[in-house]
Amino acid sequence: MLTLNIVIGSTRDGRAADRVTPWLTDRIEQQQTFAAELVDLRDWPLPMFAETVHTVGNFADPTYSQPLVRRWNDTMRSADAFLLVTPEYNHSVPGVLKNAIDSLFFSFALRNKPAGLVGYSGGQVGGARSIEHLAHILIEAEAVPLRNTVLIPSVHDAFADNGQPVNPATDRALDVLLEDLAWWARVLADARPSSPPHAVLRTAATANQSQHDQAPAAD
Repeated sequence: MLTLNIVIGSTRDGRAADRVTPWLTDRIEQQQTFAAELVDLRDWPLPMFAETVHTVGNFADPTYSQPLVRRWNDTMRSADAFLLVTPEYNHSVPGVLKNAIDSLFFSFALRNKPAGLVGYSGGQVGGARSIEHLAHILIEAEAVPLRNTVLIPSVHDAFADNGQPVNPATDRALDVLLEDLAWWARVLADARPSSPPHAVLRTAATANQSQHDQAPAAD
């Protein structure tokens, strides 16, 4: 079964994500397409990103600056797909979520894997601007952010007492997103073994080969 990490991108007290996430996890369990794991950034007090090629260590078996950072990379690298849940702070994503993505340094944990995006806000925009920024961040991380998303405006009034969305369109949007996520996860899981190495590694290999070719012949 495909594995899915559901990343909660807010750590604030009283966060509205706690209204959104139970609905998401319930629907994913009902579909039985993914073996889902909830990845709450509250449980990952990652340091502010400061990794370098030196702190990573051996790229084949990275150590990173702290054991927590290595565990974070291992946890994210093990998944086939991701569902990222984010509020909107100042027209963008929370710093803690950006830091968590930055901390996936040189493990290429998100590379060639689909990412579904769920945004929410207290206003009418529904987190759309944070979703737009997050998609750009994920592209640079070589993930595959999906076009269809779930946007939840007026999040504090968006769910009934039974935990279900008040607006039926929210449910339909999640259906579409999960269908897309499952399709892309299957396709990319099959394709990843044949994908070329990361561009950084290919560039380094080319440079090393060039230096070897230019080295004077031994006597």
